[in-house]
Amino acid sequence: MATATTGALDPTAGPVLVVGLGNPGDRYAATRHNIGHMVVNELAERNSERWNVHKAGAAVAEFRMGIGGPKIVLAKPATYMNLSGKPVAALLKFFKIGPENLIVIHDELDIEFDMLRVKRGGGEGGHNGLKSTSQALGTKEYLRVRAGIGRPPGRMNAADYVLRPFSTAEQENLALHIDSAADAVESLIEHGLTTTQNRFHQK
Repeated sequence: MATATTGALDPTAGPVLVVGLGNPGDRYAATRHNIGHMVVNELAERNSERWNVHKAGAAVAEFRMGIGGPKIVLAKPATYMNLSGKPVAALLKFFKIGPENLIVIHDELDIEFDMLRVKRGGGEGGHNGLKSTSQALGTKEYLRVRAGIGRPPGRMNAADYVLRPFSTAEQENLALHIDSAADAVESLIEHGLTTTQNRFHQK
């Protein structure tokens, strides 16, 4: 695992918890707000892992990255977006993971569709899932993979926009966007924040 000098994860802080934010149920599964779920689904599929219900209030999949690599816990909170923090905090406690080893994947209005940004800490930009998580943890100092969905067209309300499915044009590149976000998560775990930013902020 990368060292702290690269702004990366801490091998002394336990396994790595990777949370994909979203809303539960089929009604929301294909919406922009659920791209976090889509990315952790891709990571579970890459590692041939199935989802299990966890008492913390989330679906969880566990695996080890490579031979002798870190244990990875993927999670999808079973709560609605604005209540994401409680299951995230409960999972950190259960698996004995420090917030420095938390990666949260979420949709980002301020980034164009199919672009990514990664960072540690900072504001929540009005994102209710991040607000809930920061409040529950008592810190904003966790890693975020920000998957761009762009701003709503015209005068469409942002709250309505994020709860709608991707457009036909967006769906043509959605799989690549999800794949790239999953690559960014793996890069954070293997190489750290600085290297990942240098790689994924070039677009």
